[in-house]
Amino acid sequence: MPAEGAVGLRADARQNRDRIVEVARRLFADRGLDVPMAAIARHAGVGVATLYRRFPTKEALVTEVFADQFEACVSVVDDALADPDPWRGFCTAIEKICGMQAADRGFGTAFVAAFPEAVEIERERDRAIQAFAELTRRAKAAGRLRADFSPDDLALLLMANCGVVAGSAGEAGVASRRLVAYLLGSFRAEQADPLPPPARLSLHDVLDSPTSATRPVRRAGAGPTAHQGTTAPQGTGDR
Repeated sequence: MPAEGAVGLRADARQNRDRIVEVARRLFADRGLDVPMAAIARHAGVGVATLYRRFPTKEALVTEVFADQFEACVSVVDDALADPDPWRGFCTAIEKICGMQAADRGFGTAFVAAFPEAVEIERERDRAIQAFAELTRRAKAAGRLRADFSPDDLALLLMANCGVVAGSAGEAGVASRRLVAYLLGSFRAEQADPLPPPARLSLHDVLDSPTSATRPVRRAGAGPTAHQGTTAPQGTGDR
């Protein structure tokens, strides 16, 4: 059952929907995706059944909340590819994506979560990953990025940044920028010491992390988690 779009709703129903999305965006940014649907309904001043009427699963709500951020993330990588300086484009993409992650904990988790029913979101993320692989190739070809850097190292970078953001409270932005600066310095080709073999990780492997910051929005029926696409309680009416 798809989420109800805003088009065609009565004015009061549309206001409820918009308020739910705005409240969810704020709570996800502050606390990550572990916020219960009931808490979102309470903060939005609507009944739980009303929330589920508009968004039958948490996945549907998360997809609506972060649609603009996913599009912005793709634009960041596309702009980096358009930079005539491959190394500057590579660094800028990482700085901006990690900055988005630091500014909004919910988006950081959503970027590495699974959205099997949200085809457009999956497509946007896959396009960003492919574009980042091209950024990596160009930076290496220019002799600026160390030869043993793997595109899969982006997963390690985002995992590290996610942990720093989760543990830094009000200093998340400052701590994230410093971490990224350290890492970019280590990525330079100049005087790069050999590294251990790369971990065979992709962004989807991050889903298996035991920390709450990286647990996925699970497929419905795959077992209960805080991010699961939970369906509306049976026998409840719209309030």
